[in-house]
Amino acid sequence: MTAEVSRETDVDVISAPDAEVEFDTPIARAARAAMSVRGQGDTSWPRPGKCRVISVANQKGGVGKTTSTVNLAASLAMHGNRVLVVDLDPQGNASTALGMERDADSRSIYHCLVEDEEIRDLAHAVPDIDNLWCVPATIDLAGAEIELVSLVARESRLKRAFSAYDSSELDYILIDCPPSLGLLTVNAMVACEEVLIPIQCEYYALEGLGQLLRNVELVKSHLNPAMEISTILLTMYDGRTRLASQVADEVRGHFGDLVLKTLVPRSVRVSEAPSYGQSVMTYDPGSTGAVSYMEAAREIAHRAKMGAGNRS
Repeated sequence: MTAEVSRETDVDVISAPDAEVEFDTPIARAARAAMSVRGQGDTSWPRPGKCRVISVANQKGGVGKTTSTVNLAASLAMHGNRVLVVDLDPQGNASTALGMERDADSRSIYHCLVEDEEIRDLAHAVPDIDNLWCVPATIDLAGAEIELVSLVARESRLKRAFSAYDSSELDYILIDCPPSLGLLTVNAMVACEEVLIPIQCEYYALEGLGQLLRNVELVKSHLNPAMEISTILLTMYDGRTRLASQVADEVRGHFGDLVLKTLVPRSVRVSEAPSYGQSVMTYDPGSTGAVSYMEAAREIAHRAKMGAGNRS
């Protein structure tokens, strides 16, 4: 009888893999996260009823503007939305992160603002990500602020370029603004309907916020009444520090529902990705940074502006 029991036990052990078992190991969790980020999980993100033009702005440098622009755009594109990134920063970091080749002869957003070239002719498909395009920036853009001063309607050059583009072909246009409040940023704010402000979870990040808000109100009252601050994204969050939690609470207390629930943590992978000409969404889709940006993009996609409706 002992032998029979042993044989029955052996049979049970062999047949166990046929049962539905969900493994909850670090590797399994990372695999599921990577599949979700790559659009193989939840692919039912809504598309807005019309193209949403969003400026990602903060005059303080190092708060994650470019990183947020690139990774939010990649996340939206991976989940069925058609996205155009306009790199309005002379440093061109967004262009680098999206794998754009730039040399002395490259045509860029500078040629749109100063020489009236069409956006369509300047947009390039982003490698390895469908539905994502980028209008790159080159060093020429550094002199654009001076050259724009003498041009007619200098504050609305970008808006005019967007008006000539058939935006029904796109769901989102994300504008990566430079870390300043000059003419380039003003052009972005005049051209958009929404402003997304990344805020680093550190004390200094709050100091310049008042000036940014005043500039937004000035542009809104004099140049673009349709513009509004629609989204606040907390970046570089370090849960080990009390200060990060205090800053997050302070921002949420002041801005309320404008602040996304998702916090983007400090991540080595997020910092490494641009050096490979990639967003973190393709460089390491299972990393905490990629998953956080994917969740932030999901929130934005489900926050379609009131009355805009959704496309099927």
